[in-house]
Amino acid sequence: MASLIEYFLIAIIGMFVIVNPLTTAFVFASLTSDDGEEEQEATARRAVLASTSILFVFALLGGLIFQLFGITLAAFRIAGGLILFGIAMGMLKKSEAPDHSEEDARPSGKVAADISIVPLSIPFISGPGAIATAMILTSEAPGPLYLVVTFFAILVTTVTCYFTMTRSKYVVRWLGESGRRILTKVFGLILAVVAAQFIINGVINVVDDYLAVNQLLANFEGAPD
Repeated sequence: MASLIEYFLIAIIGMFVIVNPLTTAFVFASLTSDDGEEEQEATARRAVLASTSILFVFALLGGLIFQLFGITLAAFRIAGGLILFGIAMGMLKKSEAPDHSEEDARPSGKVAADISIVPLSIPFISGPGAIATAMILTSEAPGPLYLVVTFFAILVTTVTCYFTMTRSKYVVRWLGESGRRILTKVFGLILAVVAAQFIINGVINVVDDYLAVNQLLANFEGAPD
């Protein structure tokens, strides 16, 4: 039982550190500051449902999916970083944009983008780090009960994200319009840095794999017949 408790603590701490529900809440507040309360709650709910499903699927079948489609974690990191960087640039431009009329600020439903899947669910909540953590935890689980603990840790983390996101509106109200603009700009910059780190990590993985293959070939060619 002690080892199971220790495994649960490792799983819950690992998922919380990677996903970081508090940071997710601040980004959510910046991205949905123009939305009503019902729309914010619906967006948070869709993001959490999508993220939980993605993490569950990759926890069970991640290795098989990557092998089936020939996808590497490095490629996933680079793609996620590029997506996140594009969103960050949009946040920075939005924070610097001049005020428009109410009609211009609220585009039609077909034009307005749904941010619950991208970027909230992918790559922010269920990003490369969270997916890799879920895959590692399930691969190291010594038994079925440990798998249940892993899925419970994932669920607790994503549900926490829901509550922090739906309560983020109070932070926006307290900050006011000027504070909202500053918050959007600051977290847009933070997102850009996080995206750059995703891309850097992915490139490092690619280079490491390339060097490892070259070293293996060199050892093979240098081996005596």
